Amino acid sequence: AELSELRSRLQAVKHTVLVLSGKGGVGKSTFSALLAHGLAADEAKQVALLDIDICGPSIPKMMGLEGEQVHQSGSGWSPVYVEENLGVMSVGFLLSSPDDAVIWRGPKKNGLIKQFLRDVDWGEVDYLIVDTPPGTSDEHLSVVQYLSATHVDGAVIITTPQEVALQDVRKEINFCHKVKLPIIGVVENMSGFICPKCKKESQIFPPTTGGAEKMCQNFNVSLLGKVPLDPRIGECCDKGQSFLSEAPESPATSSYRDIIQRIQEYCDQHHLPEEKII
Repeated sequence: AELSELRSRLQAVKHTVLVLSGKGGVGKSTFSALLAHGLAADEAKQVALLDIDICGPSIPKMMGLEGEQVHQSGSGWSPVYVEENLGVMSVGFLLSSPDDAVIWRGPKKNGLIKQFLRDVDWGEVDYLIVDTPPGTSDEHLSVVQYLSATHVDGAVIITTPQEVALQDVRKEINFCHKVKLPIIGVVENMSGFICPKCKKESQIFPPTTGGAEKMCQNFNVSLLGKVPLDPRIGECCDKGQSFLSEAPESPATSSYRDIIQRIQEYCDQHHLPEEKII
């Protein structure tokens, strides 16, 4: 009964993309926010961003929605809209202050994830982006289990180049294989820094074991692209602005745009015919 409720709520969602990484601090939420902005740049597309990082919800700040509240209507919870075609839902909207700690055990977290999927009235959506916390446990298992009621295009896995990050990201790739979640590809964030003055490139996180590229070859998964460091990415996240529109000339912006296009192409190729969506 639960699964059929979820199915009926999510049947109007064409594509679902999970953003994962076994490691914290590698830029999952930043990537999720920019992926949502990039997809919503096409005004004909309706985009939804769901933040299931229950203990560290940073999406409201990154999307410029801090202090917003969730409203309930007869058809469920209404998302908070950044643009007419970009809706957001996060536990951050349910806290009385952004500094409130969410001190919950697994079952309560899982209950909220289920509620987000079942009770949020997204309407007709072309892309549902799900931003996840680091790790391979409760929240990840729950969202994959609940979304099994519907069609999931796959996961985008985020890493940085150094071995300490790759070690945890390999676990995430194995998690995807175990739960039969397709992997769209891997994004290497913070991949070098080009000095704006001397134009010399520095490796802030040296890829001592070959970085994401070598890992992708070993696991036979696609490398979607590498995004160089740009201090303005952090600035835009703090101000709730879209880095893609604030810094269109940055090499990081062109990397993001290429990656977003590759994700769109993957989703279009793996889209189920209408009659197969039950």
